[in-house]
Amino acid sequence: MAESIRVLMAKVGLDGHDRGVRVVSRCLRDAGMDVIYTGLHRTPEEVVDAAVQEDVDVLGVSLLSGAHMTAFPRIIKRLEERGVSDIILLGGGVIPDEDVSELKKMGVAEILLQDTPPNVIVDTVRRLVRERGPR
Repeated sequence: MAESIRVLMAKVGLDGHDRGVRVVSRCLRDAGMDVIYTGLHRTPEEVVDAAVQEDVDVLGVSLLSGAHMTAFPRIIKRLEERGVSDIILLGGGVIPDEDVSELKKMGVAEILLQDTPPNVIVDTVRRLVRERGPR
C-alpha cells in the first residue's frame, strides 16, 4: 500500500476567515491524504516549524488578507533556515494574478486560487508529490 501524502494546512497572519481552508482540508482528507490544520493566526515561522515537526510532504498556506507578498518570503526564508528543500509549498486564497508568477519565482510550487475546483487541488497535490519523488 502506498504511503499517504501528508499535508499541513495553515492560515498565516491576522486573516480570520478559514472556511475555505477547512473545505480544502476536508477534500484532501477525503482523497486519502493525512491533513493537519494549524488553525488561525499563525506566524510563517510557526507553520514551517510545524511542517518540519510533522514531516509533511506539502505545506499549504491560505491567505485572504493580501499579505501574501510578505508571508511567503518569510516562509521560504524559514524553510531555508531549517535546511528543508523537500516540502512542497502551495499557496491559495485571494492572490492577484499579477503576483502569481512572482510567488512561483520565489519558490511557491503552485498557487491555487479561491475558485479552483476541489478535484483540481487534489490532482495538483498528487502530481507535485509524484514529480518530487520519494523523500
